[in-house]
Parts: sequence; C-alpha cells; structure tokens
Amino acid sequence: MKRVVVTGMGVVSASGNDVASFWNNIVEGNSPAKAITRFNAEHFKTRFATQINDFSPAQYLDRNEIKRSDLYTQYALVAAKQAIEDSGFDMHTMSPFDIGVIFGTAQGGMETFEHQYKEFAASGFEPHFNPFFIPKTLVNMASGMISIKFGFMGVNFSTASACASANTAIMDAFNYIRFGKAKIIITGGSDAPISEASIGGYNSLKALSTRNDDPTKASRPFDVERDGFVMGEGAGVLVLEEYEHAKARGAHIYAEVGGAAMTSDAYHITATHPEGKGAIHGMKLALEDAGLNATDIDYVNAHATSTPVGDISESKAIKAVFDGHDGLHISATKSVTGHLLGAAGAIEAIISIKAIINGIIPATINTTTIDPEIPQGLNIVIKEAINKKVDAALSNTFGFGGHNGIVIFKKI
Repeated sequence: MKRVVVTGMGVVSASGNDVASFWNNIVEGNSPAKAITRFNAEHFKTRFATQINDFSPAQYLDRNEIKRSDLYTQYALVAAKQAIEDSGFDMHTMSPFDIGVIFGTAQGGMETFEHQYKEFAASGFEPHFNPFFIPKTLVNMASGMISIKFGFMGVNFSTASACASANTAIMDAFNYIRFGKAKIIITGGSDAPISEASIGGYNSLKALSTRNDDPTKASRPFDVERDGFVMGEGAGVLVLEEYEHAKARGAHIYAEVGGAAMTSDAYHITATHPEGKGAIHGMKLALEDAGLNATDIDYVNAHATSTPVGDISESKAIKAVFDGHDGLHISATKSVTGHLLGAAGAIEAIISIKAIINGIIPATINTTTIDPEIPQGLNIVIKEAINKKVDAALSNTFGFGGHNGIVIFKKI
C-alpha cells in the first residue's frame, strides 16, 4: 500500500483563524470562551461558547458563494483555501480526477435550517422558502463546494459520525490514497453549532457546562468539578498526499498518517461505553494498522470533552491500552478550544501534528484536581505545556451513536 503524508493544514476557529496563531493559543492555553453574541442567550442555561467573532466571509469568498452556503460551509471553504495554499501543489501539472475531497460534519447547515423555519413560522406558515435552503443545509455541501471552488474532480463525499466525523473523513482519505485511488485528498471537518437550537438541545441533554460566571474556566477535562463541555465552532483541514507524489514535487511534509481505525460502542445513543470497550478496541486496531506498539506512542490527544461520564470511560480505555507505558503523555485540548463537534478531530489532528513538529505537548488547562474515578498512573499534562520529543501521536474522537474514530500521526 502507498504511504500517506500531510502536506497542508488550515484552520478557522475562535482560537485562531490560521495555523500559526491557533497553535500559539493552544500552547499558551488561551481560552476564547465568552458570552454568546450571535443570539440572545439570556434565557438559556448556558450563555457562553467559543464563538468566532473575527470571521468575515467577504474577505475570502465571493458574493454568490456566501449567498449559497451555510456558515459551516464558509468555515470549511476558508480553511481549505489555507491548506491548499500551504500545500502548494500545482493543479496544472495534475489530473483533476487525482484530487478528491472527503469532509466531515456533525450538524451540517443547522443555522440555515433554524433561521428558515423561524421565518416560515413568522410568516404564518406561508411556504416561501429560500431557493438555497436545501443546498445550504445538506451535510455534503462543504465537500461539494470545496470541490466546485477548486475544480477537484476525484472522490467526493461527506462523513457524518457526530463528533467523530472529522477523524472518519481523515481515515477514509487515508485509505483512498494508500489504496491508489487518489494522489491528493482535502479532508477534515467543519461545524457551526452556536445557534439557539443547538445550545438549547445540548442544554436539554445536560451536556454543556453552565459555568456562566467564568467561561474561560468552564472546560476542565478530568477535573472533579467538571460539569459539561463548552460549545465551539470552526473548521480544520488537512491536505493528505501520496508520499512519492509529494516527494517528487518537493513538497514540505509535516507528518505521516500512520494508521487509523473505527469501532462502535453499540451501547447508548449519547453515552460512551462505561469501560471504554469500543475505544479500547479502536485504539488497538489503529496501532495494529500503523504497525506500532503501544510504547511507540508519545502523546495521546484525548477526546475528553469535560463531561462527567465521557472523561472517565476514555481514561479507562487509555489505561487499558497503554498501561505500563510511563513515557506516554495525555492532554485534552478542548479545555482551550471548546468542542467543535464534527470539526473537533480535524483541529486536534493539527494539534497532534504540531506537537510532533515542535516537540511540545499542550496542556489541559483549568484542571486542578483529577477526579478520583480517573485511573491512577496516567500522565495527564495540566496547567502548562511541556517540551517533549514526539515521534508518534494518537488522536481520539468519539461521537453520539457510539462512533469511535482514532487516527495516528508519526514523524517522517
């Protein structure tokens, strides 16, 4: 099978709208969590999020692209543009059929759906729908519009596995390239869930933190006082490329995709398996796929969202897979970024890759007292980032419905 490498990265998030500023804020532990201003959140249990406040689509997209796309697609298009420019491949020297797009999202055009239905109700239910209503809400539209904007004519589809969507997309892109079905694939994930329906719905599930008096301290994975996750939004994009193709054109290679796997908990519609049964098997399969032993992994970027149940089950799974590996370090960077749902795996892939490049493991901020139910003996990096050589990093994502998506990146 072909080797697959990362040759481009792009990000749009409240933590930074480019990879350099994003990484700096992750390392510094600067949480962008603030009061929601996109709508009046006064009557909601949760009134804050990591909302992007400095994004102007007109800076990057033309009028028609903006008119025809939901915010989640706009984020995806801008992050894709960054990653493509970063990769520097020349389409004029390639067949457009050798370049594909595989992209993930958890919710798709939720904001468009919400606004359109509110207008429908306000009009007395007169059916005057926007002609772009359906295209803007579709979960495949980010992948479709990236393809259209840049002229990529290879494989093109979207993955939807809740908060594991981006890792699912990355894994599919990895497989298409290593099986010789594409030379380059643009992959990652995007979501724009800071809307009344999303915040209200997740509040009803009791999944969100309600620490409204101190938003920057609200996300505290593994901490005994955690009370839920902080909603985030944005997009992360990777350019995956067949190694020999990248080498031949003199591309800058960030890291290699070592292996990936998916499993299912088959347990509950929202809760992870209490003993991490599916996650354990998924991490073991990813290691096997990468041809690595547990002791070869230096860093685990945990899915850990700061929910009471999820953090415990994941930590049990990590303990089961890596028990006795004293050189392993773990951190939960959602403590900084918030939880970007279908984009989470993509931005955490970028964090994992930057950890390999820079030899820095970011901290889990806000965590002061580890929950006694978290297994003993795990090296969870808290408070401040540490300097550590990272040759291989494993990134976990888990989604409602029991989806477990695991990707491993390694130094090349």
